[in-house]
Amino acid sequence: MKILIKNIKELLQVYDTSPEMVKGSKMAESPSIHNSWLFIKEDKIYDYGSMKDLDTVAYIEKYKDLKVIDASGKYVFPSFLDPHTHLVYPGSREGEFVDRIKGLSYEEIARRGGGILNSAQKLRDTAEDELYESAMIRLNEIMAMGTSGVEIKSGYGLSVEGEMKMLRVIKKLRENSPVLVKSTFLGAHAIPLEYRDNRQKYIDIIVHEMIPEVAALELADFIDVFCDRGFFTVEETERVLMAGLKYGLKPKIHANELDYSGGIQAGVKYDALSVDHLEFTGEQEIEVLKDSETMPTLLPGAAFFLGMKNPPAREMIEAGLPLALASDYNPGSSPSGNMQFIMSLGCIKLKLLPGEVLNAVTINAAYAMDAGDTHGTITRGKNASVLITGKIPSLAYIPYSFGSDNIETIILNGKIL
Repeated sequence: MKILIKNIKELLQVYDTSPEMVKGSKMAESPSIHNSWLFIKEDKIYDYGSMKDLDTVAYIEKYKDLKVIDASGKYVFPSFLDPHTHLVYPGSREGEFVDRIKGLSYEEIARRGGGILNSAQKLRDTAEDELYESAMIRLNEIMAMGTSGVEIKSGYGLSVEGEMKMLRVIKKLRENSPVLVKSTFLGAHAIPLEYRDNRQKYIDIIVHEMIPEVAALELADFIDVFCDRGFFTVEETERVLMAGLKYGLKPKIHANELDYSGGIQAGVKYDALSVDHLEFTGEQEIEVLKDSETMPTLLPGAAFFLGMKNPPAREMIEAGLPLALASDYNPGSSPSGNMQFIMSLGCIKLKLLPGEVLNAVTINAAYAMDAGDTHGTITRGKNASVLITGKIPSLAYIPYSFGSDNIETIILNGKIL
């Protein structure tokens, strides 16, 4: 398919040569072309420029099957990337939602066998086909809201059989959806109840049984650990990460959601692609991140849903760090994959500027899921997954009008949805 989008009010995130990420003050900037056009050929961004340089007739004559879209008054930018989700899960947990309204904390619910362990029990009782079908519905849902790439974690299996089941489902989603899917092994998501009195035994299973099988079957791109108070210690985290690295699994870490856990430092030590959550981040953690290639990834949907403190996003940017944003789509702490709402939370709760949240859900989010070579910017040769807004007054209108769908047209891999 060949698509010519013309009369674009502003084409955003335009890079002739795309950087890996943007940091600090650069996060507020978005290279753009006003009154512009974009040409898509097959599944790639082919060319772009100013309307004064466009010969529309020549394009129509050259490409007989050309689809022309008039984007007068509209913005065009790369589609959303979501680098942290738990999109494969066996059922909702609205009962815990009500428990929190009544005053129970996330940790209190977890200690009673709720939270992750609740989903783990449901997963054991859910057939693989059923798990796949429900996950595909969610994947189609986020695709229809403008997400072209997503990272999906295991972590509700908490057994060799359960984790492999989840990872097989993620692999099947990757094979059957036009959305770019990255897979993360998260066997170290929680300690199962049966191993509460023998944590070392469960970690041995992760290291000696799960990781080798994940690698042998090529079921994951990354490995993750929930390094936080009440979950996995720094020492346990490092052991799991070292085992994963031995088998070629690049680290990502859940870190500092509940306390100053040392998870950020562990992530940087093992060259993690990203460290995620980061509600508890101080000067020491920021200094460690400044000297690294690890992407700090914030999950404002979880902090919002759980009523927790927000990470110090402004301080992180002012220290020169990059930031990515992700939805954390999961049944217990962030049951939404709406990246437009995540942009709104980034502005409202984290005090990020509109340009900063745009960078956080495009180029930096692509980096956080190792997809920067193909996604995240308007660059010749990159994947042609772009969004066309309705007629809106400014980029800021998207996070401002929270709850509204400001995306009018979705182009995924060069095809109009």
